[in-house]
Amino acid sequence: MNDPQIPPPGEDLPAAAVPCSRPSRAQRLLAWPITGFARLLTGARSLWRGCAPEPKQRIYFANHCSHADFVLLWSSLPPALRARTRPVAGADYWQQGRLRPFLIHRVFHGVLVDRELHDRHSNPLQPLLDALAGGDSLILFPEGTRNPGEGLLPFKSGLYRLARTCPQVELVPVWIANLNRVMPKGRVLPLPLLCTVTFGAPLSLGLDERKEAFLARARETLLNLAMEAD
Repeated sequence: MNDPQIPPPGEDLPAAAVPCSRPSRAQRLLAWPITGFARLLTGARSLWRGCAPEPKQRIYFANHCSHADFVLLWSSLPPALRARTRPVAGADYWQQGRLRPFLIHRVFHGVLVDRELHDRHSNPLQPLLDALAGGDSLILFPEGTRNPGEGLLPFKSGLYRLARTCPQVELVPVWIANLNRVMPKGRVLPLPLLCTVTFGAPLSLGLDERKEAFLARARETLLNLAMEAD
């Protein structure tokens, strides 16, 4: 796949194609029981070790082991930040049926990306750029798919391209620990284990730093955060 065209560093973001709407009061009311249940189910703790929960525009990038990852990370944010933070998810999964589209659009206010590239001339990052241009923060999983094993899969290039295009946005690493053990694949009832969501220190793209070097550094930062969280 050819890399999408992006503006040089420092140029303004393109204007959003559609104005970004804020979640309604009804949507926020629907989100409260879901986030409360997620935290109760997992016993999740939020550990802000490298940054504080401040109202800054950020891309929270995390490890990815289940479809519940973004729910747990999203619910770990204070309500004021949660209202302006949108999970990035695959359209191929979240557009199926009736419940999934309702949840991702009406409750989580997610940003869907086309992972199957139906239109080879479109920029797959455009929905993310539109959300950032509208002032939102994002939750991103740079592995691009769920990893049922230990460690991390190689990172996709999207994190680098967003860092290059949007240098004003903080990149915050987040390690989600034990969620794959609480709800392993195929299990109906959760195991009684404590989950932690650890927020690290923000990263920034170095001057003239190449894609491969940045992605390796971002991946290593997340792995280091995992060791600190143990």
